[in-house]
Amino acid sequence: MSDGLMNVGNIVAVSSCKGGVGKSTVAANLACELASRGLKVGLADIDIHGPSIPMLFNLNNIKIQVNDKKQFIPIEKNNVKIMSFGFLLNDAPAIFRGPIVARYVEQILKHTQWGELDYLLIDMPPGTGDVQLTVTQQLKLTGAVIVTTPQTLSLLDVSRGILMFEKVSVPILGIIENMSYFLCDDCHKKHFIFGADKSDVLKESFGVEILAQLPLQANFQSNLERYSCDDDIKIAANNILASIEQVKKKQKILSHVKFDEKNITLRWDDGEEVVVSHRNLRLSCQCALCSNELTGERIFKEEHLKEAIAPKEITPLGNYAIGVSWNDGHASGIYPFERIKKIAQAETAA
Repeated sequence: MSDGLMNVGNIVAVSSCKGGVGKSTVAANLACELASRGLKVGLADIDIHGPSIPMLFNLNNIKIQVNDKKQFIPIEKNNVKIMSFGFLLNDAPAIFRGPIVARYVEQILKHTQWGELDYLLIDMPPGTGDVQLTVTQQLKLTGAVIVTTPQTLSLLDVSRGILMFEKVSVPILGIIENMSYFLCDDCHKKHFIFGADKSDVLKESFGVEILAQLPLQANFQSNLERYSCDDDIKIAANNILASIEQVKKKQKILSHVKFDEKNITLRWDDGEEVVVSHRNLRLSCQCALCSNELTGERIFKEEHLKEAIAPKEITPLGNYAIGVSWNDGHASGIYPFERIKKIAQAETAA
């Protein structure tokens, strides 16, 4: 690790696999909220092709200075140290190939004079490409926060983001559902304009914590000019800090995963063992391709099941779930341990 990150305590990626979900706005608000508590906070905007942080903080035409160690000196706003590719690019388009993108990302992260920080939040670009790979390979991330919205396409991408981070051993701290509902000024009721409240669906589908549900609100972005505490962001920040502490504690560990022609067997380090059939686990998938998130109706039904259904690969996902790549081509399903145990209990009872 280079000098720039030597004194950084926790590095948290704020990510989404789909653009337009408000990831940068959420990352910026979280950084300001943590800094308002007296914590030392940095915010790195590495969205090479669409850096939004300069606009969110009204930092235009910034000229970045370099210290005697040839490190970028970050801009401070609302007690947050900010470095963005947008400061280097201004309003010019970013037209770079993969290796050059990776090099610029490394420079922004490792060659910025961050100093002593409690938390460095990284505003990741959407997707699962070169930049994400560079960050996960070169930095020891404390964890990742995934930002989504209630729409089906966004929820489908959540599973891809979880699988991406878990395959490179980055813990998922939780999910923030942005634009979750509209709070009416007149009746003061929550209106879930993109469908019913999906907090239970998210928890059941992915097995990870829902850190917060953020409403649609006109002043969410403008709050950053002179940050004032927002209750929903405060809840999200509290839950992220609690999740980081949980990740750091030693938990019950999944120590053994195997499968044969019919069953998957999971065993934990305390000796607990669960056996579940391929058939019932495949049918239980609740991803957006297999189950209608609005009605709960099954899209993938028993008549669609391949006769010799079996896993091709099983990926442990932290201490909460497994991801399974099936021989029918389906690979986006995530199976929380609690769901697996319920299916196994029902099979035993039958």
